Amino acid sequence: MKTVCIKTNNSKAINYLLEKLKNIKLDDVYFSCYKFKIYNNIFIHYKGSDLKSFLSLVSNILSCLVLENFEDTILKKILYHEYFYFDVIEKNQILDNIQNNIIDITEDRKSLAFHSFYNFLENNDKLYLKGFITFRLKNYINELEKIIDNAVNEYLIEKEYTEFVSLLKVYVNSEPNKCDFVHLIYQNEKPILLDSNKNVIKTELNLMNAKYLSDISFSSSDIVLNTLLSILPKKIYVHLIDNADEFITTLQLIFENKIFICKECNICNIYRNNLKHRL
Repeated sequence: MKTVCIKTNNSKAINYLLEKLKNIKLDDVYFSCYKFKIYNNIFIHYKGSDLKSFLSLVSNILSCLVLENFEDTILKKILYHEYFYFDVIEKNQILDNIQNNIIDITEDRKSLAFHSFYNFLENNDKLYLKGFITFRLKNYINELEKIIDNAVNEYLIEKEYTEFVSLLKVYVNSEPNKCDFVHLIYQNEKPILLDSNKNVIKTELNLMNAKYLSDISFSSSDIVLNTLLSILPKKIYVHLIDNADEFITTLQLIFENKIFICKECNICNIYRNNLKHRL
């Protein structure tokens, strides 16, 4: 016979465990809950012979308990300790971003927690839940730390991007326009600029003199962005030969109502047909 005793005074954890144990699908399993001097003790007795299945079921319940009831608190604790220099609004934004993306890797985290519980219960009968979560879920906690690190990096990149766009927007709205309009042919991430007479605008970029570019990278479109910021047209007609992407979105954010998207005009059709012939 194998008996496991889980010690905790967390009421949510107790209710969760008792509810899950009611539905355990294994014969010869009995459980009870008693409060002694300090802790509530959940005893789980197994009188059968399939010890591996029993330990797997208990470990699975415990790992689900951690992910569903303790993970948010652990994430917040790590973030507040390791990234104390962010203000409350920034921390909440990072936590929101984590919650929006963390579901995709739930099984990986659950597996790490499961194996920690299983390996421990193979050789131990008593499990202090709070202490175990704090000190023995090392691999699981390490994974949460990686998730937070990635979320912080993404937040900083997004913050830099937002500040970059805002700076350029202020510049665009504060400087006089230098021409009436230009055409931007956008295909395969290779933009071409045309003036009002449909002549190709020469685009060259001396990075030493690129005053309007930051460390944010727009790939090959950097040159066109810098050119647009130099000539500051009143209107920019964007002819989308392919689908819009991050660069087009960025242009819309920077130039706002100066941008006009087109997909079916004569210019669009000419460049789209040229592209088909090259293919």
